[in-house]
Amino acid sequence: MAALGNRLAGGLAAVGAAVWFDFFFTLPYGRFTIARAADITTFVLLLVVGLAVSQLAAWARRLKVITITDARYLAQIHETAALAQSPRAADLIPGHVRDQLTSLRECRYEPGILLGHPPRLETDGSVRTSHGRWDTGTAGLPPGETELRVLSNGQYLGRFMLTPNPGSRPPLQARLVAATLADLTGRALGTDSYAPSGR
Repeated sequence: MAALGNRLAGGLAAVGAAVWFDFFFTLPYGRFTIARAADITTFVLLLVVGLAVSQLAAWARRLKVITITDARYLAQIHETAALAQSPRAADLIPGHVRDQLTSLRECRYEPGILLGHPPRLETDGSVRTSHGRWDTGTAGLPPGETELRVLSNGQYLGRFMLTPNPGSRPPLQARLVAATLADLTGRALGTDSYAPSGR
């Protein structure tokens, strides 16, 4: 139950194992009473081991999700870095990174445009608004669009405009990967005599 279900299912299975051991295998049989000290010890051990196994199974599932997620993030960075080295990087990389960032609801690239004061995703993964730092941990991403600027040696080249799904709370890892992809975009565009073409 712990391996196939969740932490609660594993806990209920552990309690059930201990209770039904008492009911079926301890004297007096067929009653929820325990007469011998050895049976009490077995009951407690069944319960404790069952609860421990359910916690370990939940932890293993979490590690599996983290490993898969980390591998996906690494693959995104690797693909983008490889593309940044290609001769056509300036033409291809904005669209490639835009596609990588569409795990949000919507993403578009605006070359050379810097209008308004939308919330901004910084290189450290934090989000800043005109009122200061935005608490993404509890509030998720700000409503509306968030900009992710593309720079090359401090020079502004453009920005990705990110529109999150309602209530979206991308973890810090995801925000850092997005910032890394924007940095790779800036490096690719900065090494080319890139003239914004409205892509």
